[in-house]
Amino acid sequence: MTRSPLDIRHIYLEPGVENYARGREILARFPEAERTEVPSHWNIPGLHGNAGLVKDWVRIKRQVLVLGVRKTFTLRENGRSADWIAPGLANGCALACAYCYVPRRKGFANPITTFVNIEDAVKALRRHAEKLGPKTEPNQVDPHLWVYDIGENSDLSVDAMLSDNVRDLVALYRTLPNAKASFATKYVNRELLEYDPQGKTRIRFSLMPRPIARVLDVRTSPIRERIAAINDFVEAGYEVHLNFSPVVIYEGWTADYTELLREVRDSLSDKARVQLAAEVIFLTHNAALHEVNLGWHPKAEKLLWRPAWQENKRSEYGGENIRYRHGFKGKAVARFTELLARELPECRVRYAF
Repeated sequence: MTRSPLDIRHIYLEPGVENYARGREILARFPEAERTEVPSHWNIPGLHGNAGLVKDWVRIKRQVLVLGVRKTFTLRENGRSADWIAPGLANGCALACAYCYVPRRKGFANPITTFVNIEDAVKALRRHAEKLGPKTEPNQVDPHLWVYDIGENSDLSVDAMLSDNVRDLVALYRTLPNAKASFATKYVNRELLEYDPQGKTRIRFSLMPRPIARVLDVRTSPIRERIAAINDFVEAGYEVHLNFSPVVIYEGWTADYTELLREVRDSLSDKARVQLAAEVIFLTHNAALHEVNLGWHPKAEKLLWRPAWQENKRSEYGGENIRYRHGFKGKAVARFTELLARELPECRVRYAF
């Protein structure tokens, strides 16, 4: 079993956090933690934007927690992982995956920020789903229900160790007749098996070959543990999909993915097999994150930063990122989907890019 990634010793909190029951509950979980009140969870002097903290990247993730009150609850259309991206009740992560896009926005420190106004989030999400009404046309996301990604900027399996926010969201979607929740995770938290999702939450276990997971998926559950959890989560009432993200290209990558897919194939129960699907997302990197990683984990950049294979890309939100070159990537995507069809033919590919 993976050791807990959390050892909270310092909590930064916005004014008003203690006015919410969830805020008081979280603070009560960590009575020995030092507390510092800050004007905003987005601007903490000495934490965000402090280049000197990059050497403490992992320690900060393990020991620091930020509590805030979410002000807006805007939903975004998606069409890939979900129909809608829900406003998250957390951002940042105690895990330390070297390719994660979330720290690009903060710089040099990326602990979990948890929002305590769960009631406001539940009301906004319920109102949105009720306004949508039934899903009348099937799509690759889901043939029958509107799917909401509730964990875009954090790992909810870890967030659930801090509060009941995740349990409350699973309970919400259990009651919505036209919608289901979805989130990707790299951490096996078996307490989630008790949440009784009744088929209304899709959990996407992220997988990559062990040789590179040991380098890139820092502080996550081992790949073997994630694969072993699939059957148990299906039995507990979750829809379980696979999330091959990011797919990283390196010498020998197809042989390693072949071994991974065969391990998944050999471990699946019949019940897990018939409901299986996957999303495939090749690596997108970023020059700023490259610089951060060089400060704490340069070994990862030998896999992630391959200029001969990569080109600049402007993201849909206006940022400058790095992706595999157009023709090179197209051939790699085709190769991966061929591997998946050969080694795990029962696994439907929802999308690949």
